[in-house]
Amino acid sequence: MDISRPDIKKKKMRRQVVIAAGAVVALAVVAFFVTRLKPAAPEVDRATVWPDTVKRGPLLRQVRGPGTLVAREDKIRVIPAETEATISRIRVLPGTQVKADTIIMDMVDPTVDQQMMDATLALKGAKADLENTRATVNSNMMVLRAESATLDDDTRQALLQAKTDKSLYDLGVVSGLTSSASGGKADEMGKRQQIEQQKLEMNQRAIATMIGVQEAKVQQAEAVLALKQRQKDALTVRAGIDGVLEAPDVPLQVGQHVDPGTMLAKVVQPDQLKAALKIAETQARDIQIGQPAEVDTHNGVIEGKVMRIDLAVVNGTVTVDVELSGAMPLGARPDLSVDGTIDLDRMADVLFVGRPAFGNENSTISLFKLGPDGKTAVRVPVKVGRASVNSIQVLEGLQEGDTVILSDMSRWDNTDRIRLD
Repeated sequence: MDISRPDIKKKKMRRQVVIAAGAVVALAVVAFFVTRLKPAAPEVDRATVWPDTVKRGPLLRQVRGPGTLVAREDKIRVIPAETEATISRIRVLPGTQVKADTIIMDMVDPTVDQQMMDATLALKGAKADLENTRATVNSNMMVLRAESATLDDDTRQALLQAKTDKSLYDLGVVSGLTSSASGGKADEMGKRQQIEQQKLEMNQRAIATMIGVQEAKVQQAEAVLALKQRQKDALTVRAGIDGVLEAPDVPLQVGQHVDPGTMLAKVVQPDQLKAALKIAETQARDIQIGQPAEVDTHNGVIEGKVMRIDLAVVNGTVTVDVELSGAMPLGARPDLSVDGTIDLDRMADVLFVGRPAFGNENSTISLFKLGPDGKTAVRVPVKVGRASVNSIQVLEGLQEGDTVILSDMSRWDNTDRIRLD
């Protein structure tokens, strides 16, 4: 028969309780350590990041901006209409190479011909009046000079008679009354001679004024005739300079009536262009007149220098004009889109790295720095200084030879460590 052993049962129960307690304690310890573990670093495809190595050496600071080629203002000829006219013929279309004497269009204005005839007749009349005035005043002057000559002769005779009577009076031949009368007449004739001389000089000045007035009328008539002749010549519209004909702001057509001042044509010289670059206002503060620049026309690079900086800011950009000194590549023409780079200055010995996707100069940014194994990257704060187009100065946070990630890492803003695979 079976014998009951209660002590064995108690030992078995005690063993089970100890094992359960140990399991609970082990689970608690494991849970504690698991909660203390950091989350695994996210994996990033190495092919999607852009790394760069921190270097030391000279740093050329540059700014870059898009722009267009435009004609230089001193190399543009705008042809306005000088009178009201009607376009009768258009000989040359925009985009055509023209010479200075190339006729662009013909216009007609009947009133110009009538005004030309009136101006020609007015000039002839003014010249006739001038000749008539000269003849009249010359005739009057001859009469005055004849009268003056007669008076001069009478004055000499009176003086001679007075001298003779004075001598005879001294000899007692004539009376004192006769001698006094001769002297008085001589004095009177001398005064009349002076008055006549003054009258002659006044008439000469008056004659000069009268002739000057008529000559001014002739000059005025000549100027009017020259103006009308120029207006008539302007009806045949010529290029005026060698270049390329551009379309006016408002298209014109045959039969159209134009008012004075209407732009008829614009001629530009395609080899005399400048680049108008749009530089961000935050980067334009260090640009100075005369700084070297390069303009990429996508068919060649042209050297130049800064010639003008616009004072106004439009849509966050400043217009900078670059004078081009190099040869124009094929296809260069006004309104061609270009990219320009301006050299600001050269920093001799600085620590620098490629410019990251985000981060302004003179600020503190965060970058992922690769570890020695090249498989992990840790976020570090970096203080940067002056910036260029493709590089930025490193002030604190990195050492020469460090490798950092420059591409956009905003997807991992919530983590300080990543793994590259």
